[in-house]
Amino acid sequence: MPTFKFEAMDSTGQEVKDSVEAANEEEAQQKIKQMGFFVTKIVESGGGKKGKKAGGKRKKGQVITIGGVSAKALTTFTRQFSTLQDAGLPVLRSLKILEHQMKPGVLKNALIDVVDDVESGSTLSEAFSKHPKCFDRLYVNMVKAGEAGGALETILQRLADFKEKSQTLKRKIIGAMVYPVVVILVAIAILMFIMIAIIPKFKKIFEDFKMKLPWATEMLIGISDWFMKYWYVIPAVPLGFWLVVKLIRLSKTGAFIIDRIKLWIPVMGKLIEKTIVARTMRTLGTLVGSGVPILESLSIVRETCTNLVFERCFQRIYESIREGDTIAQPLKESRLVDDMVVNMIDVGEETGDLDTMLYKIADFYDEEVDTLVKGLISLLEPLMIVVLGFIIGGIVIALFLPLIKLLEGLSK
Repeated sequence: MPTFKFEAMDSTGQEVKDSVEAANEEEAQQKIKQMGFFVTKIVESGGGKKGKKAGGKRKKGQVITIGGVSAKALTTFTRQFSTLQDAGLPVLRSLKILEHQMKPGVLKNALIDVVDDVESGSTLSEAFSKHPKCFDRLYVNMVKAGEAGGALETILQRLADFKEKSQTLKRKIIGAMVYPVVVILVAIAILMFIMIAIIPKFKKIFEDFKMKLPWATEMLIGISDWFMKYWYVIPAVPLGFWLVVKLIRLSKTGAFIIDRIKLWIPVMGKLIEKTIVARTMRTLGTLVGSGVPILESLSIVRETCTNLVFERCFQRIYESIREGDTIAQPLKESRLVDDMVVNMIDVGEETGDLDTMLYKIADFYDEEVDTLVKGLISLLEPLMIVVLGFIIGGIVIALFLPLIKLLEGLSK
């Protein structure tokens, strides 16, 4: 009989690591639940998470895929699934409808397996948990809470709202950054063209006339010569910087330092900080409001905050809650959020309305992020115009100074 290693939490919130013998994963989970533990991870000994066997025969409709599922596709699926459940359709029928209308890909492959598992008697959350590339811990645990509370359609609506708001925030940031990035890339391309194709022609003219060049022109020609010889350094510098950052992030200490530096960057640091606060508060509010245990909710939020500074903060909050304290105190000590956030969470804990307060904080920070993005764009536009004007003006002056000298000589 196979042995399954598992990680779980007991009734006091303590982490438990052990193993259990069972015929399959479902039976193993049942045994662990009977022991009074809340399963957070289960792996079959000697292999990965149990699910579709690697290299096994593909089912009808499944295709070979690489990578995971896009956030947009998962958001659309969640909203459609929520709508079908709200209309009163059975879970299995809803899944079949969505699976049939979906284009071939990672999500369709997963849904084919999910439909088979649900038909075989598995719960929806158990079926979803076998496909972590599509359905993360947040998704699975919210569905599990919805099944346990008999309010799956409500939970799916909340999950769809959460996914849509996350997508909206992401689109705002990406959309706002497209314009300055495109302008900067085009400007770099034009400057490289001037340096490599235009200035050498002027250099030849000056050499033919054997002119004594002003220092500005000599400097410009020197830069052009360097571009001609070492043009490959231009793309190599950002690539090298990216690789160095990646190497530093391989260590926990290095990753923490990089994440801390990100938060110190003027304007951009505030944008990163507020984006993380908005996302984590909305995630925590969605999980708590859906009935997911607070410790499990904090564990999920800790994994999804994408910044080690905030990850450590949520680890301290997790330990505080496990010891019977509050969320507000360790959050205040971290100094990562405003006092307003701490006070709102404190009131939410006292009144038992924590999820509502977390939603309000998330909405407030979403607006703050929107304002910051608009402010950043309004700051970047004149800055780019001034910098580009200065560079182009400098090139024009450096090239025309010798020509003016030459024309003055010819007119005498």
